[in-house]
Amino acid sequence: MPSANDGIMVILSSPSGAGKTTLVNLLSENEDFEISISHTTRQPRPGEIQNKDYFFINDIEFKRLINNQEFLEYAKVFKNYYGTTRTPIINSLNKGRNILFDIDWQGADQIKNKKLDYKLITFFILPPSKEILLERLSNRHIKEKLIVKERMEQFERDVLHWINYDYVVINDDLINCYLKIKNLINAEINNGSKDYDPEYIRNHVEKLTS
Repeated sequence: MPSANDGIMVILSSPSGAGKTTLVNLLSENEDFEISISHTTRQPRPGEIQNKDYFFINDIEFKRLINNQEFLEYAKVFKNYYGTTRTPIINSLNKGRNILFDIDWQGADQIKNKKLDYKLITFFILPPSKEILLERLSNRHIKEKLIVKERMEQFERDVLHWINYDYVVINDDLINCYLKIKNLINAEINNGSKDYDPEYIRNHVEKLTS
């Protein structure tokens, strides 16, 4: 039975290219957080390490885990599966470890709907503008214009899910964005005052979607 000594869950989601993975790594390095490692069927990117960045598995193994109901959440994103297995997360939370999730809105919805008896704080990360997002994606996928086009089209759909998160943070400056998330987490844990302006966020979303 979960208790007051349990860890908390913090989810960071964003459209592709908005910077959530970098922010997750910053929070893990500087705060008391353990990153949840997802299983995925996609191929490793240059520099990614098996069992550290992801558990890279094939479609057959992923579907076996689905059939055995071993996932806390899973989703298909850009033709590849991503998922978080339940047992390691619950074991870590019960030991008082705080867990960071780098997952998309589909996974975030699944975790929220499970109504686990642990504190959950959710963040949606947005770029400062569509122009800056396009620039970031173009730099990441220099030789693959079709991938950039696909990501930008997906952005138009993903951004609509901002309303389902506790907080939306604009990643216009990496360190400022990290500090904003850190302060909001601390305020949530300690029932402190929150520096958060929902109206400003709503106006920013309207600019991104207009």
